[in-house]
Amino acid sequence: MTAVAHERASKPIVKRILPPPVTGQELVLVGVIAVLWVLLGIFTPSFLSPSSIQPLLVSVAPIALIGVGMTFIIITAGIDVSVGGAIALCAVVTAKLLVNYDVPLIVAVLVSMVLGTVLGLINGTLIAYGRVHAIIITFGTANIFQFFALRVFGSSTVNGIPSTLDVFGRGESGRTLGVPHSFAITILVVLIAWWYLRNTAGGRHLFAIGGNENAARLAGVKVQPRVVFAYVATGALVGLGACFFIAAGTSTLDQGVGAGRELAVIAAVVIGGTSILGGRGSVIGTLLGAILVQTVNSGVTQLGWPSQLANLFVGIFIIIAVGTDLLRERARRSRA
Repeated sequence: MTAVAHERASKPIVKRILPPPVTGQELVLVGVIAVLWVLLGIFTPSFLSPSSIQPLLVSVAPIALIGVGMTFIIITAGIDVSVGGAIALCAVVTAKLLVNYDVPLIVAVLVSMVLGTVLGLINGTLIAYGRVHAIIITFGTANIFQFFALRVFGSSTVNGIPSTLDVFGRGESGRTLGVPHSFAITILVVLIAWWYLRNTAGGRHLFAIGGNENAARLAGVKVQPRVVFAYVATGALVGLGACFFIAAGTSTLDQGVGAGRELAVIAAVVIGGTSILGGRGSVIGTLLGAILVQTVNSGVTQLGWPSQLANLFVGIFIIIAVGTDLLRERARRSRA
């Protein structure tokens, strides 16, 4: 079969899977976020002040940024639980380069992104060509990445991180028109990813793989390279996101920098409407999911409630999102 025939054969599959530009779940998320912001503005008026919103956006940026890559992965019916370990490794390498070797910021960021890309390539290659389920591979690599991160840390924190990282969000130098640069970069990446998923063959193929991998392969989709690409893209975004995490903190980086981050990222993606079964997803929804998750965390803190409540509320949102997805999938199959 020729390449043209392959493309024609794949189009019906993709058209059945590709979601509309704006989904109902995204509109619901916008409404929920708006209601939460209004309520928090009433009970804690300082929540809507720039001094509160700007740190919120800084905290949203790395979760949503890495969530873009995670959306690609989950669309293909995969998952990556190693991003926490990868964040820790990329962050400590970046911090050491800045503190111990006084390298320029742009070089440190590029090294972090290259390192993240290599880690993503390892995951993607093992999953795509090893034919082992993604959660098994990434659970294993999560421990490996964390081990190497701890070795680089050397059982101590990294102190004296220079203020050059402030450009990503801290202080006046980290904002333009009041918008943190890290959040602005994240918005740009989200828009590029949204365009890629909807307007390129590669993006449509990700949906096809998650919808039915065997059918996608028969239609001429190069499944393995596409899967590797999803993990490589996530790795590169982990490298950049690690720099955002450093910038959002203090001048000291501790060994817990990546702890639990994979859960926050996956929560943002799932709450944003990406199906855990694969074949459906939205990076716009992921951005909204990240905003919702961080709004809950910030709101619980400002209200003076126990921090455990934030996990409770996020857990409830996840269950609602997954339950809705499963019901929608059951209804779809019953109509088929």
